[in-house]
Amino acid sequence: MQGRIPLKTKDELVYKYHAVRAGALFIEVKAQSNAHVALTDAKKETNPMYEVMLGGWENTASVIRYDRKKPDKVRVDTPNLLNQNEFKRFSISWLDGRITVRSGDQRGPVMMDWIDPNPIGVSYIGVRTGWGAKGVWKLRFEQNLGYPSSFGSSHDQKNPNVAPSAPLEVRGLDTGSHCWCDAAGGMVPPGAVEGGRDDEPLFVGRAHHEGALLPGKVKPSHSVCYVPWGGAEHGKTDYQVLCGCHPSWVSVSGGNIPANAIPAGETEDGEPLFVGRVHHEDTLTIGKVQASHGVCYIPFGGAEVGFPDYEIMVSQ
Repeated sequence: MQGRIPLKTKDELVYKYHAVRAGALFIEVKAQSNAHVALTDAKKETNPMYEVMLGGWENTASVIRYDRKKPDKVRVDTPNLLNQNEFKRFSISWLDGRITVRSGDQRGPVMMDWIDPNPIGVSYIGVRTGWGAKGVWKLRFEQNLGYPSSFGSSHDQKNPNVAPSAPLEVRGLDTGSHCWCDAAGGMVPPGAVEGGRDDEPLFVGRAHHEGALLPGKVKPSHSVCYVPWGGAEHGKTDYQVLCGCHPSWVSVSGGNIPANAIPAGETEDGEPLFVGRVHHEDTLTIGKVQASHGVCYIPFGGAEVGFPDYEIMVSQ
């Protein structure tokens, strides 16, 4: 998405989606009003989801909305916020359920700030315009600058500049609402899903690589999430960890994907990927299931290794 020609949206209230590549989004948008950004856990409108609506109500107010329902979680007056002839800049970040909207970049003044007590995973962002407005967008993913100090912490909702002081519990995320938490450098968030073992617990993770979002294994002692791609094992220092849910594992073979398998990523061509695991050389190693190939690929010993018989992660 970075470096491409500007993205245009019609007056139709239909989101155009992009896979999340980091924990913050820098936006430049030209629109007369109603520039909307969705944060979802699939490449579509989901239940629940977050929405940031900039310059709504004929360019007089902006809101953070949860699950497409009113009352809005945050509403502020923002007269003349947008301009159809001039790019306006905003930053939206998300971490442990905290949605922060700033004017300008991540160091700019806070416009809106809300904490979801039961965070959902954010795997995709969508943009749209409507209610008489068309839009021209420039979008760039960035590392969340609040990540190093705020990871695993709670925040003062009344004063977003107060330093975090206590652990944030990721809770209320049962089967069907899967939370992917940003992490880096071997960190494992509270409630992380353990899925394998290799001299230590391995956790279910995923990371971006070469335009794909790939499930893999988080090995804390190596400070990375390993993902399989292109015949090799790739260690990624920035990744996401599945948290706060209680999946099951079932034995399958080939491309037989159960209906309740949990989508966890996609190939660079948009094919869904699932989480699988395989017993291999005294380990239980987590990898990616690609139905069109009929195998589970695991990252192991520097290589991408495929197995036709494997276990796949499913909702209970």
